[in-house]
Amino acid sequence: MTEGTVKFFNAEKQFGFINGDDGKSYYFHATQVEQGTRLTDGDKVSFTGVQGDRGPKAEKVGKITKDKKAVSEDEGETESDASAEDSEAEEESDEENKEDDV
Repeated sequence: MTEGTVKFFNAEKQFGFINGDDGKSYYFHATQVEQGTRLTDGDKVSFTGVQGDRGPKAEKVGKITKDKKAVSEDEGETESDASAEDSEAEEESDEENKEDDV
């Protein structure tokens, strides 16, 4: 599979172009987009690149979505875990500040 970015997509005319990460520009038709997927300009996609009659063509186009629970490379924890720890630390800090004010 190749990855790239939607350069242009016209939903009315049902075609568009993808700038592949390999430097090529790929034509695609809406029938090659995974069912239920809506594409807009700038979306990151994966696809199978083939040689069409008029040049490079993309088939089996799917949108790439980032996993909300991406693992931090350094700490081995998820973003949601890190956010929970940050919230707990803020609460403790707020409680300490309240005690200092009394």
